[in-house]
Formats: sequence, C-alpha cells, structure tokens
Amino acid sequence: MKMKLFGRWDYEDVTVEDPGLRDYINLKPMLIPYSGGRHQKHRFGKAKIPIIERLAGRLMTSGHLGKKHKWTSEHQTGKKYNAYKIIIRTFEIIEKRTKQNPLKVFVKAIENAAPREETTTIEYGGARYPKAVDCSPQRRVDLAIRHMVWGAFHGSRKKPISIEEALAEEIINAYNNSLKSYAIKRKLEIEKTAESAR
Repeated sequence: MKMKLFGRWDYEDVTVEDPGLRDYINLKPMLIPYSGGRHQKHRFGKAKIPIIERLAGRLMTSGHLGKKHKWTSEHQTGKKYNAYKIIIRTFEIIEKRTKQNPLKVFVKAIENAAPREETTTIEYGGARYPKAVDCSPQRRVDLAIRHMVWGAFHGSRKKPISIEEALAEEIINAYNNSLKSYAIKRKLEIEKTAESAR
C-alpha cells in the first residue's frame, strides 16, 4: 500500500531538483507528517522534520513581521490541527488550479523562493559594515517557508479572501517565479542587497 500525504497526495513523483536543498527538504512518505518533537534537541534536526510539518509550524506563528510581533497569529497559535486543515484546503485549491500534485508545486515553490545569499554585519575598526554571505541550505528553506506564510497572512488580513486561498495563491506564484509572490519579491530584495555588499 502506498503512503500518501493525508491519504490523498502521492510522494512518488515529487523530487527536489536543487542539489543544495535535497538533504534539507524531507519528503519521507507519511500519512500525517508529525514528528512529535523528536528531532528538537538534535543539531540540524530540522532537516529530518517533514516539510509539511515545518509549514504547519510556521502557520502557527504567522504573525511575525520583521523582529517584532506586529500582528498576532490569532487563533492558530499552538493548534497544529487547525494548521493541517489550512494546508489540506490550500492543497485542494492548488490541485484544482494547477491540475498537478500540490506537494510537487509546494516543493518547487520553496526552491524558487529560497534566497542564495544574504547580508550580515561585521565590525571592523569600530565601524560596522554589511557583508554578503552565502545562505545555508537550512536557512534557505526556513526563509522561503516564512516568507510564503507572511505573504499569505498579509494578503488575507482584513480582506475578503481566506488564508487558504491566499496561501494557495502565494505558493502558485512562487512556483511560477512570479513577482506577485511576496516570497519571490523578498528573495530578490535580499539577494540585491547582498550583491551591493560584496
């Protein structure tokens, strides 16, 4: 018997094309992606957490904007079941619009939205300078998921569009490398800033 995501979407035709991200996007077939925090205390343990569970975790703390909680996560905080319901409805919308496996679309969206370099601040002689640095694969995945969820929540806040529709639209736009995607725009901003700080 094949193991399918939520009993509906197949893992078989889903592959990670980016060799840098291949070890950090966990596509191990699971019915319900839930690790129970068993990788929490291990270094680089996040890489072993199913990618859908990482999306669910980000949906539960979606209110962050920058370094402070500009908007709260409202009713999502700590409620993984609600996050999974959002993901299921989002994937249904993606499947309906693209006629493709939504898991495959989501993985490709992460690859497209993951920034390759960013800036850090170094101090030299009492002065601070921005310095371009390569982005680690794990952070690339984190940033891609974070920006997609931010874009979805900001797109649905105080608007007549549900979070599921907004998240589906964000993922589809990221999949298509469209500038309508908040994640793609943020990626280009980060890389442009890094390019000027080389």
